[in-house]
Amino acid sequence: MKGDRVEIVVDAGDTTRTYEVVASRAGRRVETAVRRGVVEVSEVTRSGSVVRTARFMATRVLALVEQPVPREDASEHQEGPRPLREDPKT
Repeated sequence: MKGDRVEIVVDAGDTTRTYEVVASRAGRRVETAVRRGVVEVSEVTRSGSVVRTARFMATRVLALVEQPVPREDASEHQEGPRPLREDPKT
């Protein structure tokens, strides 16, 4: 969902570096995968096409922080039928 973020903190020798992957448009999401010693963070469209990918060696990754946008619960929007407006003359 637009606004989802993943922050990656990587050991760069004598210092650390922080990278960020953000779902930049509506309908996109950020997915994380660890495969064969590589951490992949990808921005993906609704249809599953990868827009961009950041890859890091798993041994160098110090922290991987997923920060999803708070989702609105569907039950919050269903308040029941709306009452009719009252006639202001009565």
